[in-house]
Amino acid sequence: MQKPVFLIGFMGSGKTTWGKKLANALNVPFVDLDHEIVDYIGMSIPEYFALYGEDQFRKIEMEVLHNQQNKPGIISTGGGTPCFFDNMDWLLNNGTVLYLKHSPKSLWNRLSQSDILKRPALNGLIGDDLLQFIETKLEERNPYYERAHVLVDQINTPLEELVTLVKANR
Repeated sequence: MQKPVFLIGFMGSGKTTWGKKLANALNVPFVDLDHEIVDYIGMSIPEYFALYGEDQFRKIEMEVLHNQQNKPGIISTGGGTPCFFDNMDWLLNNGTVLYLKHSPKSLWNRLSQSDILKRPALNGLIGDDLLQFIETKLEERNPYYERAHVLVDQINTPLEELVTLVKANR
């Protein structure tokens, strides 16, 4: 059985979009970890955050992540997933990890066009405040993200090249 491919990266980096495209191109299942968490907790992630806080959310996230062990296919993780507990070590040991890399400005452009309210970590930030948040968080998270098996310049890498990278690294 082939191990899963885990997509990691900052929120808004395209993990879900590219995960679906990759899974389709490789004819394997696609799993969005956030959707798995929502099914597990029975409410939206922003609702869960509001009721129980980030610490409890991260524990649930780790549990749901570990439930993905030995599942073939493409698994999109949350932006913070690799950065808590031993999640990055677990990801590296249980599959192939691809980091969809973006510059802070690229992420800012993408997130500015999304529904900020669906992203509890952003707390409704906009404009320069959002860019500053992204720069700070990305600096904190890059030591985790950059441990991935494969680092992908997501803006300049076409799907065909991603498919080739995944096949070469499984």
